Amino acid sequence: MFLKHFFYIFLYLNIYIAFSAAIGAQELHLSVQAEKDISKQLLDSLRFETTFKDYLSLKRHVDTLTYYLERVGYIESKLASLEKENDSSYLATLFLGNRYRHVKIYYSEEDFSEDELIRVSSEIKQDHFIVPFEAVEISLQKLNALKTENGNAFARLRLNEISKEDEQTLTMHLILEGGAVRTIDSIIVRGYEKFPSSFLKYYAGIKTGTIFNQKELVEKTEVVSSLQFVKSIKPPEALFKKDTTTVYLYIEKVNNNLFDGILGFATNEETQNIEFNGFLNLELNNNLNFGEQFLINYKADGNEQQNFRVKASLPYLFKSPIGLGLELKIFKRDSSFVTTEQEARITYQLNPTATAYVGYKGYESSNLLNEALAGIAIEDYKSAFIIAGASYNKSQNNPLFPIKSYAGLTGELGNREQSNRKESQFRISGKVHHIFNLNARNSIYVQNETSFFSSDTYLTNELFRFGGINSIRGFNENSIDASLFSVLNTEYRYQISTGLYLHSIIDLGYFENQTIPLKEKLYSFGIGLGLQTKAGIFKFNIANGNSENQNFNFSNTKIHISLSTRF
Repeated sequence: MFLKHFFYIFLYLNIYIAFSAAIGAQELHLSVQAEKDISKQLLDSLRFETTFKDYLSLKRHVDTLTYYLERVGYIESKLASLEKENDSSYLATLFLGNRYRHVKIYYSEEDFSEDELIRVSSEIKQDHFIVPFEAVEISLQKLNALKTENGNAFARLRLNEISKEDEQTLTMHLILEGGAVRTIDSIIVRGYEKFPSSFLKYYAGIKTGTIFNQKELVEKTEVVSSLQFVKSIKPPEALFKKDTTTVYLYIEKVNNNLFDGILGFATNEETQNIEFNGFLNLELNNNLNFGEQFLINYKADGNEQQNFRVKASLPYLFKSPIGLGLELKIFKRDSSFVTTEQEARITYQLNPTATAYVGYKGYESSNLLNEALAGIAIEDYKSAFIIAGASYNKSQNNPLFPIKSYAGLTGELGNREQSNRKESQFRISGKVHHIFNLNARNSIYVQNETSFFSSDTYLTNELFRFGGINSIRGFNENSIDASLFSVLNTEYRYQISTGLYLHSIIDLGYFENQTIPLKEKLYSFGIGLGLQTKAGIFKFNIANGNSENQNFNFSNTKIHISLSTRF
């Protein structure tokens, strides 16, 4: 008997639980009404929902309706009632009241300028401006951000004296609260106390006396990191005292000396034997903590061509935006000639991304041939030029491709002395390149280099020389002489990881040689890769170069291997 009663109790309990669960799982429906018609557009703006899983979520949604109504201009709205119509339906009755569409905001001319107000309103009067009701909040946020950017780090805005002007317009008064405009009074570097302070002032634009702007300060710190001999440890900080503002920068020194070597293989078109060409580059940067650079470069190839270069750069002399650059180049082509270039320039930092310079450049060349060769104009000469130019450089946060944009232009005006004859000459060279970042992995690199030489007569040993891995790939280094040339380099780059990328090679070129005379178009195609290793950046390029009147020849293919090691 006890078991029978227990069985019925157990059965009733299961039926009750199942029935209660079915009721609890039933969807609830909500409808809404007001003293005036509610359009579908208004309901959509209120994010109105009609079905809910339980009463608690339905009630929470009804409570938020008046909040959304106030944001679109129904500031008098309220919930009149929420009634249950049946087991699954509820009716919310709202009072909407009048909808205000515009807000007239009065302000003080001492606190806000027209340049600031034009960012938030198109209707600006001497003592007030008008904004749509829905835009009031975002307009105040923009104005507050502008005040902060302009040095008032503690600026706070509020509205008071709210009143009704007509059925669609409210009036308010805008009050600015906060301290005075803040300027940077001192800058303290933590982590690299010997960092050359001139780079902060002239290269990055961080200097005392300027208006404090947190956003700009972070951006300028990233510019400092692009120097590559320092890196940012953490974002900058500011200490605000009653009358002073101190900025703290956290950076540390990075070894940025460079050793670069290239080993190339090519087939001699006449002998069909494999020839080697090489490249060595030593670059010493900031070892004395002045931001100085010292460079030694040597190139040699299988055609007995040699190129030696020494360069020294001393930026920001006596903590000024003025710098000094010295350079010596020696180029020797087998037993034909040797040319020496000497250059001295004074640089001036216009702003963090732009530099201008003037200087002197001299050429001296000697004919090494025992006898003149037909069609080759090589003679002894000396030249002196006044040079002037400017450059633009913008960096990006990518260790494989640190330079995003570059543009440089140099002009040379002077005379050549040869066999007691003096002749006026003019040279101009320009170089520009840019990286188009399509997304995190894909980018397109485009570079153009163009040079033009103007003279009444031309010598082979004074022409421009181009070709090779740093010019038009698929050709030997400095193997092409030109009085005018233009080279377009393109690469489609796919970054597999932060330390590995593949790229295409499509180079186009055009040159003129006035000593022959000759006009010719060049092109090259190939592929390459770059790999960030512990030793440095390893690069492998393979390209085939040809002229427009030349059929494809596999023997014209050049393979270049390079490893750039920083220490």
